[in-house]
Amino acid sequence: MKRILSLALAFFVAGAHAQAPVPPEIAARQYILIDVSANQVLAERDADTPADPASLTKLMSAYLVFNAIRDGKLTLDQRLPVSTRAWDERKYGGSLMFIDTRMQPRVDELLRGMIVQSGNDATVALAEAVGGTVENFVAMMNKQAQAWGLKNTQFKNPSGLTEPGHKTTPREIAYIATRIIQDHPKFYPIYSERAFAFNNIRQDNRNLLLGRDPSVDGMKTGYTEAAGHCLVASAQRDMPNGKRRLLSVVMGTASMQARANESQKLLNWGYAAWDAIRLFDAGKAVATVPVWKGNKSEARLGAPGAIFVAVPRGEGEKLKTSIERTDPLVAPLQQGQRVGTLKVTTAGGTTVAQIPLQVLEPVGLAGIFGRAWDAVRLWIK
Repeated sequence: MKRILSLALAFFVAGAHAQAPVPPEIAARQYILIDVSANQVLAERDADTPADPASLTKLMSAYLVFNAIRDGKLTLDQRLPVSTRAWDERKYGGSLMFIDTRMQPRVDELLRGMIVQSGNDATVALAEAVGGTVENFVAMMNKQAQAWGLKNTQFKNPSGLTEPGHKTTPREIAYIATRIIQDHPKFYPIYSERAFAFNNIRQDNRNLLLGRDPSVDGMKTGYTEAAGHCLVASAQRDMPNGKRRLLSVVMGTASMQARANESQKLLNWGYAAWDAIRLFDAGKAVATVPVWKGNKSEARLGAPGAIFVAVPRGEGEKLKTSIERTDPLVAPLQQGQRVGTLKVTTAGGTTVAQIPLQVLEPVGLAGIFGRAWDAVRLWIK
């Protein structure tokens, strides 16, 4: 299910906060729990405070590499040279794929080196292939962050080594991770791979939840002394209303075990304490409204994907919906054009979610006489 909103983080700030279930105590400096299916925040602490992200940085690096493959700039079986700069990553003490300048690994191998093994050397090799230089690639990372409206994110390198000014937040890391899931489903399964071997060196994925919880299928670990132990964990479980995906980000925990334990605690609480309510199926009209000066008298408003909301357990039957929309609605209207908002509230009036409504089918202009007649009617109105 893919929903791209006009404001990058709009759906990460509109959760049901009043009278919400109390989350468990989480032993992390910062965290956030997102219901990806409903586009809502279920719990958070210091989610907008910038911090060192360590190898969570590689989520953005991977996104740009996925874009390059999608756009035909790289192919999975393409072999890439290993520069001295990529080889030099072994000097800094971080995770490695153990490539060297005599090798020409394939892109698909380097992807697994970056994602499964968290190799800084693989990340640099891919960055140079996409950006020409590491510096150009970092500029691309920051340009993408700005395009998404990530105001608290600034990258200084593609791998996540500690560097002054290299920062992001749990909320913005969650957004990057969600974009990978939504925009690149073809590549997302790499994040669930338990291990990868290259040049006879086998390394396990450091995401311990992959071996503990069968619903967890990603996503990325990180560690530096400055950042502590960090983990983005994504899980998808079958629920009565369909598949439901939650995503947690914990930053600044004390150990590998702690980041796994605290992430598991968040995910289990999210599934147990919150219900996912399916309000409308994909492409179904939420409302049919009048259109002026159009070749159709009405427009169907809805969302391209199914509309879910997350509510405290047992509160689903008490929901109320209302629509705020542009009025008068004047043609021409483009498919996908945002013209309103579906507001979902509890019986007591607490806002649960605000979901952008789009035009489901285009509405062209009426003929000259139809437009003139509607102009008169609008003037009278």
